[in-house]
Amino acid sequence: MNDGSRALHVDDLVSAFETETGRVRAVDQVSFTLNPGTILGLVGESGCGKSVTALSIMRLLPRPTGVIESGSVRLGETDLLRLAPEAMQRIRGGRIAMIFQEPMTALNPVHRIGRQLMEVLQLHRPDIAPDKRIAEAITLLSHVGIPEARARLDEYPHQISGGMRQRVMIAMALAGRPDVLIADEPTTALDVTIQAQILQLILDLQKETGMAVLFITHALGVIAQICQEVAVMYAGQVVERAPVEALFETPRHPYTQGLLASMPRLSSAHKQPLPIIRGNVPSLAQLPPGCRFQNRCPHVMDRCLQSMPGPVALNEDHWARCFLLET
Repeated sequence: MNDGSRALHVDDLVSAFETETGRVRAVDQVSFTLNPGTILGLVGESGCGKSVTALSIMRLLPRPTGVIESGSVRLGETDLLRLAPEAMQRIRGGRIAMIFQEPMTALNPVHRIGRQLMEVLQLHRPDIAPDKRIAEAITLLSHVGIPEARARLDEYPHQISGGMRQRVMIAMALAGRPDVLIADEPTTALDVTIQAQILQLILDLQKETGMAVLFITHALGVIAQICQEVAVMYAGQVVERAPVEALFETPRHPYTQGLLASMPRLSSAHKQPLPIIRGNVPSLAQLPPGCRFQNRCPHVMDRCLQSMPGPVALNEDHWARCFLLET
């Protein structure tokens, strides 16, 4: 599916935060395109800028400390960063929706689930008559696998399990029939069985609706399970982008290679320690000149300490940001 009016284009996005020591860039020139019918995984260690990228796209950075410095975020031909707040609010939750990491903080604890769902319908589905909204809310909850959906409408978030709360969040995100769904680590703090159910639910709903999904996680196993493409982030930058099969079979950036090497495998020797990426992610407030992975890279060269490598195209849909590839 290649409907340009529903594609999300992020170009040279730069987002920063004001701190006591000055302005710190948390997202630095991030670019990617997300086409309808595809799932793009955004992966990296905690603090690499994944969630800030998502919040920037949704224009939900905390104010006044968070600011989008430059770049563009286009949904079709609409630049979301140039919209008036009222126009952006109509798109947010409508054409583009987000599932947050922790549903207990994203859901309003003092309102019943039914009221929160129907507020979304009222705002983004005005075509539904008021007397039909309850039926639509029940349909949405049933659609995401919540049993006894009618009874759940009268319950508060604390009365249902974490997995159920996450399903409610998915139902609310789908209520506006979005073109793009951003899922920010939606299986965090859920047990393995519920995680698998939530991942399968997102995959099934994506196939059914044809929407595009930006799936944010630090778990490469999840990326392999549901994504077609993957972008690897490190210290605020995308350092590699590839189809998921190519990334797992032939990772080219040393950081991606380190991440994959650290994954446990059935073929791993019994009770042997896993390889690790030595060192720490540099502070965003004190980034080194040159490549940001230089202090942890086993292949570091003199030029890595002096200048930032640019993206190197390896083939039509695979690139990485590393001097080793400039041959």
